[in-house]
Amino acid sequence: MQSCKALCDKAMRWCQCGRHALDTYLQPVLLLAIRLYVARAFFMSGLTKVHDWSATLALFRDEYHVPVLPPALAAVMGAGGELIFSILLAFGLFGRLGALGLFFVNLMAVISYPALFEFECPAAINDHFYWGALLLVVLAFGSGKLSVDFFACRKWADCKK
Repeated sequence: MQSCKALCDKAMRWCQCGRHALDTYLQPVLLLAIRLYVARAFFMSGLTKVHDWSATLALFRDEYHVPVLPPALAAVMGAGGELIFSILLAFGLFGRLGALGLFFVNLMAVISYPALFEFECPAAINDHFYWGALLLVVLAFGSGKLSVDFFACRKWADCKK
């Protein structure tokens, strides 16, 4: 019969192997899935805004109440932010910057659209909370190994040697 210490050592080795496998294989795939899921949502929203610009301006003038900014500037910044930051996030190019930018775009959307706070659209507010939480994951852990950031950093580190 094995001693308690031997069993604990064996269990610790298994845990370390499992953790290594998760960090090596599962984490990059999950971070990529998170990035693509959130980026798609914001990119499609940005495309919708650009597709019908007169309706977008009307929405920002009549429905969305962005603090401080004039409606036309808020519309340009909102659509541009959704498009540019979502591309950065999807490719993992300056991924944390893309995640931070989309986090603020998301925050502005929640602040500037009062119907979300009045819970007229509970599914919509939940989407914004989910996207915010997922963007915080990318901010905390970075873009992962399946990103332009990772490959560029690796290439740059190789060039320094």
